[in-house]
Amino acid sequence: MSHKNLRADCANCFALCCVVPAFAASTDFAITKNAEQACPHLQLDFRCGIHTRLRQQGFRGCTVYDCFGAGQKVSQVIFGGRDWRQNPESAKQMFTMFPIVRDLHELLWYLTEALTLQSDSLLNNELSLALEETERLTYNDPATLMELDIAVYRQRVNTLLLRTSELARATVRHKKKDHRGADLIGAKLPKADLRGANLRGTYLIGADLRGADLRMADLTGADLRDADLRGADLTESIFLLQSQLDAARGDTKTKLPLQLTRPTHWNEIK
Repeated sequence: MSHKNLRADCANCFALCCVVPAFAASTDFAITKNAEQACPHLQLDFRCGIHTRLRQQGFRGCTVYDCFGAGQKVSQVIFGGRDWRQNPESAKQMFTMFPIVRDLHELLWYLTEALTLQSDSLLNNELSLALEETERLTYNDPATLMELDIAVYRQRVNTLLLRTSELARATVRHKKKDHRGADLIGAKLPKADLRGANLRGTYLIGADLRGADLRMADLTGADLRDADLRGADLTESIFLLQSQLDAARGDTKTKLPLQLTRPTHWNEIK
């Protein structure tokens, strides 16, 4: 398993992310859409009619969504390439499967990264087994997948990921900040030394992190919407997702992990 195998392939997906999730009119979405209802911008070929203008049209939320490759897995593997328009009898089942497989693929991403972070042989073995089990689950038939308690399974895997994070961050030899789940919305943290910090689930919406050192900081689930990362160093940040970067602000001086890419809209930020 590698990160490149966990990227969305929209050409081989039946636009499940444009149908399954619900969203409400807000700064992220220009309209309200019910769950399992096709977005009005979805075309007959399963392409978005405003894909190149999503941000300008008020659909910023669409640009930061990541299925981790679950869309094509459900569309082409679990349902064998049978789309929900031509096979309406399977639509409900397909829509139910998508968020389950999406959660499993997100765990695959985290587990894949976790295996690169430490050398503890016992933990490495546990992570490898969890990776194999999680991938195997994604190939199950719909009936079997619907029996999976995904919340319980996520918690089980998260225990391993937390142990991985603690071991990796222990290599940072200075006093590390613990902001797990903290409300740091709009916080002023320019040039902050956050090496090895615990930022799991931290609310950093609109935070000023210009020039901050976030190497070895655990960013699992951190809300980075509109956080200012210009000049920040995230080269060794732990469990940072592409969607988190896409939701933030940055520039050419922002240092990123090799497996992630610089969002194109950062070029528009002054």
